Amino acid sequence: MKQHVDLNGKAILVTGSPGFIGANLVLRLLKEMTAGTVISLDNMNDYYDPKLKEYRLGLIEEAAKASPVKHVFIRGSIADKALVDKVFAEYQPAVAVNLAAQAGVRYSIDHPDVYIESNLIGFYNILEACRHHPVEHLVYASSSSVYGGNKKVPFSTDDKVDNPVSLYAATKKSNELLAHSYSKLYNIPSTGLRFFTVYGPAGRPDMFYFSATQKLAAGKTIQIFNYGNCKRDFTYVDDIVEGVLRVMQGAPEKATGEDGLPLPPYAVYNIGGGTPENLLDYISTLQEELVRAKVLPADYDFEGHRQLVGMQPGDVPVTYADSQGLEEDYGFRPTIGIREGLRKFAEWYKVYYKA
Repeated sequence: MKQHVDLNGKAILVTGSPGFIGANLVLRLLKEMTAGTVISLDNMNDYYDPKLKEYRLGLIEEAAKASPVKHVFIRGSIADKALVDKVFAEYQPAVAVNLAAQAGVRYSIDHPDVYIESNLIGFYNILEACRHHPVEHLVYASSSSVYGGNKKVPFSTDDKVDNPVSLYAATKKSNELLAHSYSKLYNIPSTGLRFFTVYGPAGRPDMFYFSATQKLAAGKTIQIFNYGNCKRDFTYVDDIVEGVLRVMQGAPEKATGEDGLPLPPYAVYNIGGGTPENLLDYISTLQEELVRAKVLPADYDFEGHRQLVGMQPGDVPVTYADSQGLEEDYGFRPTIGIREGLRKFAEWYKVYYKA
């Protein structure tokens, strides 16, 4: 059973906004809430072009002008315990959504310390703040990468996830374990969401569809890993946000066990497109949409700009979500296919980069 959480008139904290998913979530909250405060917290680091984060923050600030909801942006890191405590003490958020994290599998191979700082220490700070300033619901980003080299597809939340193949995945699994212990000890309702390959306009430039577009637009060659024999559960950002929004409003119910202690009000869900797409099909669709949006010329030589290469360390050949739990508990399943999603991305790219 879920405990209904009314978001209206309350303070909602979204860490990692103006990141990609965070910004889209905040925009949706500003549009749909009729009262309350939304707090964005982000350190605006330069893992990728900070101009994109500034751009998203600009969209949020513009939307806030027309919204009955107050928006507050706080620049800082969740690894800063004093700052996190101050934000919770001052705003007393009813719901905290932790999307702040150092992302990226490949980056974690060369830059391990930023993952420990943001994904472990930062998340611990959020949990401690939720303990001392109780929230109605903590929702946090996990990742499909926790499934590691799992051979069984689709990936189910019942699967064992004890064999991460990257430090990034290990930190995300750690988040789930930490959240479980805090749920049990302090009765904090928490829900983890394992995101599957999120894409869309103003996304992360390190994601394949975005970096490939930039390379093709510059006349460079794109590398297609595992010789194109990859399948991904690509999930359009609006679908992710819809899922997050529904989950925010339904917290795991508090209950007491036979030992007189709380049964942990804890849940984890997959949130993915539900139809794994072959990487080569995805790339072909992307190329067609880039031509349609006039980012690339109609006679662009795609074959001449593709290079098939082997697997990269830390990568897995197939990711595919079993999202049945989300459908059963929240009546939600993603609806936006790659044609529609990549079209929106290509049209945005054309305008943003004046390609």
